[in-house]
Formats: sequence, C-alpha cells, structure tokens
Amino acid sequence: MLDVAQILQLHRDMVVQWHQQGVSNPYEGFLQLVCQQHEQNYRLWHEEDIARRRDVSDAEIAAVKRRIDQLNQQRNDLIEKLDDWLIGELEARGVRPGPDARQNSETPGSIIDRLSILALRIYHMEEQRSRTDVGPEHLERVAERLAILYEQREDLARALAELWEDILAGRKRLKVYRQFKMYNDPAFNPYLAAASRRQGTDGTSLVQSQAGAERAA
Repeated sequence: MLDVAQILQLHRDMVVQWHQQGVSNPYEGFLQLVCQQHEQNYRLWHEEDIARRRDVSDAEIAAVKRRIDQLNQQRNDLIEKLDDWLIGELEARGVRPGPDARQNSETPGSIIDRLSILALRIYHMEEQRSRTDVGPEHLERVAERLAILYEQREDLARALAELWEDILAGRKRLKVYRQFKMYNDPAFNPYLAAASRRQGTDGTSLVQSQAGAERAA
C-alpha cells in the first residue's frame, strides 16, 4: 500500500524529468495520486518564483497569485485524497486500530507532501552546486544546506515508515484532517460572495441559492 522508497524515488525522478521533458504522470494506483500531488508542488514552486519577479506587470502578478491559490487548493485536496485512499485500503484489507491506538498529529499524506517539497528544494539546491559564476563561499553555503536537506529527508522518510508500521500494527489510527480551505469558496469568503452577488443577473447570489437548495433538500 505504501512503499517509502518508491515514493522517494518518484519524487526524485519526476522533478528531474519534468524539468527536462514537461509534466507527465506514468504511475497507477496510489503512486498516481502521489505523483499528482507532487505535480501541484512542482507547479507551485515555479509560480512562486514568477510571483517574485520585478520585471512583469502588476496584472500578471495578480494572475499568478490566483493560480497559486488554485494550485494550493488542489495540493491540499490531494493530501486528503492520499489519506482517504490509504484508509480505504486499510478497511478493505481488514486492518483495524487497536483499542489503545494513538492518534498521530501528522498523517501519511502530510508527510508525503513535505517529502515532495524537500525533493524540489534539494533539486534546486543541487543546481546551485553546479554554478560556475559564484565564489567558493557560495558553494560552501550550498554544501552545508544540502547536508541539512539530505538529513531532513532521511528523518521524514524514517518517520513516515515508522508511522505506517504503527498503523499496520494497530498501534496508531489514521484519520483524515479536513482543512476546509475557505478563501476559494464563495460560501465562506465574503469578498467572493459580494462579487457573486454583483455578477448575478437575477438578483440572487450564489451563496443564497446554495443555502436555499440546502434548506429544500
């Protein structure tokens, strides 16, 4: 169900491949979801770079910020889907938490997300190691940071493997933490709600329509 070594390899391979050949997802099953979630972080990373440029218009930066919001929403939704998939597989295989099973504050999906971001950070830091236009002090800082990043990846990979082992043994229970992001939802973001009301052609806001449908249901 969950192979930490496969996930680490996927993160490494896809970062390299996507930079050279464009985004693709050759996986199936759980790894397909892992790759899809990784893709959102990959796209987010590069949109964040664009958002900090000084040589583009404010309108372009605004468009980038909206894309970042959308990608971040998709990224968080996929973290939950990873955990949902694992819970479904555990139930299908009859794996149940024991009566004294403890609750972990971080789920496998959230650790996989952190490993994905680490893979991106390591890739771009390793790029710095290949630069020929910088001095030895810069390269020394790069080497120091890479050593820390490698150690953090090992720590997180071990934590994920140990958590999964505890879940399979019934020592810990897996529960999805719903994030309920509000900023992209007109039902909860007052600015989006106001815009929906202004755009309505019949005087009824999207939020009001949704609320009426829920009451009628």
